Amino acid sequence: MFSPASLLSLSSLYVLLVLLSCFYGGVSSVPTKVGKGYRLISAEETSDGGFLGHLQVKQKNSIYGPDIPLLQLYVKHETGDRLRVHITDAEKQRWEVPYNLIPREQPPASTQTIGRSRKNLLTVSELAGSELIFSFRSDPFSFAVKRKSNGQTLFNSSSGGSDSFGEMVFKDQYLEISTQLPKDASLYGLGENTQPHGIKLYPNDPYTLYTTDVSAINLNTDLYGSHPVYMDLRNVGGEPFAHAVLLLNSNGMDVFYKGKSLTYKIIGGVFDFYFFSGPTPLDVVDQYTSFIGRPAPMPYWSLGFHQCRWGYHNLSVVEDVVENYRQAQIPLDVIWNDDDHMDGHKDFTLNPVNYPRSKLLAFLDKIHNRGMKYIVIIDPGIGVNSSYGVYQRGIANDVFIKYDGEPYLAQVWPGAVNFPDFLNPKTVAWWGDEIKRFHELVPVDGLWIDMNEASNFCSGKCTIPKGKQCPSGTGPGWICCLDCKNITKTRWDDPPYKINASGLQVPVGFKTIATSAVHYNGVLEYDAHSLYGFSQAIATHKALQGLEGKRPFILSRSTYVGSGKYAAHWTGDNKGTWEDLKYSITTVLNFGIFGVPMVGADICGFYPAPTEELCNRWIEVGAFYPFSRDHANYYSPRQELYQWKTVTKSAQNALGMRYKLLPYLYTLNYLAHTSGAPIARPLFFSFPAYKECYGLSTQFLLGSSLMVSPVLEQGKTSVKALFPPGSWYSLFDMTQTIVSKGQYFMLDAPLHVVNVHLYQNTILPMQQGGMISKEARMTPFTLIVTFPAGASEAQAKGNLYLDNDELPEMKLGNGYSTYVDLYATLKQGSVKIWSEVQEGKFALEKGWKIEKITVLGLSGSVDTSGLEINGSPVANGAINGSPVANGASNIELSSMKQMHLQDVEDGVGKKKSLMVELSGLNLYVGKNFDMSMKMVVQG
Repeated sequence: MFSPASLLSLSSLYVLLVLLSCFYGGVSSVPTKVGKGYRLISAEETSDGGFLGHLQVKQKNSIYGPDIPLLQLYVKHETGDRLRVHITDAEKQRWEVPYNLIPREQPPASTQTIGRSRKNLLTVSELAGSELIFSFRSDPFSFAVKRKSNGQTLFNSSSGGSDSFGEMVFKDQYLEISTQLPKDASLYGLGENTQPHGIKLYPNDPYTLYTTDVSAINLNTDLYGSHPVYMDLRNVGGEPFAHAVLLLNSNGMDVFYKGKSLTYKIIGGVFDFYFFSGPTPLDVVDQYTSFIGRPAPMPYWSLGFHQCRWGYHNLSVVEDVVENYRQAQIPLDVIWNDDDHMDGHKDFTLNPVNYPRSKLLAFLDKIHNRGMKYIVIIDPGIGVNSSYGVYQRGIANDVFIKYDGEPYLAQVWPGAVNFPDFLNPKTVAWWGDEIKRFHELVPVDGLWIDMNEASNFCSGKCTIPKGKQCPSGTGPGWICCLDCKNITKTRWDDPPYKINASGLQVPVGFKTIATSAVHYNGVLEYDAHSLYGFSQAIATHKALQGLEGKRPFILSRSTYVGSGKYAAHWTGDNKGTWEDLKYSITTVLNFGIFGVPMVGADICGFYPAPTEELCNRWIEVGAFYPFSRDHANYYSPRQELYQWKTVTKSAQNALGMRYKLLPYLYTLNYLAHTSGAPIARPLFFSFPAYKECYGLSTQFLLGSSLMVSPVLEQGKTSVKALFPPGSWYSLFDMTQTIVSKGQYFMLDAPLHVVNVHLYQNTILPMQQGGMISKEARMTPFTLIVTFPAGASEAQAKGNLYLDNDELPEMKLGNGYSTYVDLYATLKQGSVKIWSEVQEGKFALEKGWKIEKITVLGLSGSVDTSGLEINGSPVANGAINGSPVANGASNIELSSMKQMHLQDVEDGVGKKKSLMVELSGLNLYVGKNFDMSMKMVVQG
């Protein structure tokens, strides 16, 4: 949804900055170095195998406030692949990310350690784990983290006398620490922001982390989420090594990446570093999500296509949209409402005129019977209205964030609002009760939590104006109409160091909750600001899971470390431009690294109107986002996919393939939930040794082996795509083959075509598709087996996960799930394909069968006399017409020559290979099967 900050370009924000500078003192100059650092004055081993020390400031100064004189250092190898380095005030407790939000070990309390002797320095200067080594220098204090296997330094906070950065600084409202980096390190992460240079972090671009309602069209600006984690990928002598560094801190921060160094400048909290050893990118996200929380399991239907718009004025419009998708033969699983369904923009209400409950319930019965779902938006701001039950119950339960002892007053869509304090257990219970009440009113299938950075149309301390209506009901609803005064009286509203908020160092309380407002137990908004959307997602997830025991679906705009455990994400208010289409890929890939794999951008752009050509190309990309939704702004023309005949055709093509791939996408969802593996991935996840793909941001993988190479430029009917070494097969025409040595190929891509290729050594499970996931899910399976083109020996593998997707947990062992490993070998002229099934009962009860197997890359056709299924020969007469037993009914066997595309650089010689297809099979997914066949080598 639109919001005031979303409308602000950086140029208009500059005007605001100038106006605000008279209140906030303008922008301070930033010294190159602040202070002389600390010295280690004591160190000892702890009973839990950790390392405990105390640091004393070397020379006090007053830049950004007084230094904290004595610090506590705690280091521990928490697992074989995770190292923690925690530094805090040794004498006073400081704000940290609450341990109930992200469960983790608590370091020793400083009050228990401060009285110990300061003379027992350890004689050793390092602490080794199984994968990582922590080492330190005493004066000035610095630390380094090395990889044990090869001695490579992953993090080193010593400046080494360099001018690039200074020693560690620790003040109440200013913390600074840096690390050296090798010049060839490739860094990824540090979001959320729109990165114009692609997924790889770009030296000297600004990286500010502070949850802000600023439109995603603003480049290099702190956006809706805060993820202070980066992955570092290095290629050492042709061998790739990846690791990650998380600074678990929720305060606003600037991160300065200069190529050879990286510096954190933070306005509060503690240093709480976690180092994840990898060494592969997949290992990194596995280790990272095992700590922050595994990504949430998603219901099957959520992987279908979604349609939304701000401006579906009444229920009849929504009904028409659903019917028009059906008539256009474009798949659709979920219909959404922005706030059009609400009564006066108030949460948990229905507009009695435009969305009368009786008619809405009849509509929901109709689409639910078809298998479709319905989701609505909820904003956190609760309208201040004495006749509004949600507000009355909130006041009665004392659930709102406070300022000067009263609920903090802000303005969002309903007008004057108060913000629930989701750090308060009473608020979580009240929120759950309101969701339950609303679900009884309208049986929605999921919730969309928006504006939760939190967004505020006003700034400062506000009151409701007397003698005028606010908002007036005419003109834009995002103009502040409360009577407000800027707040500058506390250091929390005007901190000494100005982070680059909104890209222009606007005050940290600008268009959000005042940073001196107070949460539960006296927690300051200053500290907890970036946790707001995260804490709301946790409360919403708990509420939905408690309704009917079903698997929740939540879409959240604001995210933090660990949000993926509870919610999906979309990239916010983007623009209908070619540039934004391109940027969307980078943001989607970043969120996979952040542990939020269910992510997508508004297809065709949120605003303004996209061109017809752009919408064609965008659905060809968006059909392969993990979360695929068309969403548009109130003021934009209608852009449902059926609005143009050409887009209808592109949507039928691209979404048609998505719906065939649903079992694969759902299996990726399972793997994400169990191992953190992203659904959409950069190419370097599968090809970490191939340096050419380290910065590639115009193509992406689904899983390990399905590559999407879309058109991202206006007027183009071809695309130059990078193919890592190996054989790749077009998913839309499997006779089309590319054998690459690691080069670019020019691919035809007329308007309705998107290039999707499947890599060698893969078994891909597919179904026949359909207009809705419920129907598509019950169609027969096809297995696509890929070998290297023309190979004499090869292996392939794949997997398939199936379950009752309404159950809250996604796991084996409950009687409602099945997992299948799929294998294939090519050896001595024989092809063997088999499955190993775990807990097949569920799949057998559903009656799922494999009807067709397609094998790609064979050097010869199949000898029909050599075909065996489950150990029994299939007679020649049973092939191409006659029914047989052993898992076959009317087997049709066919083979086609595959065409090999020459590479655009040096013309690789064309190899010969065949596609062999066996249809008419009758193999139960829930039972082990094996099949073997002999080849006749082609001359």
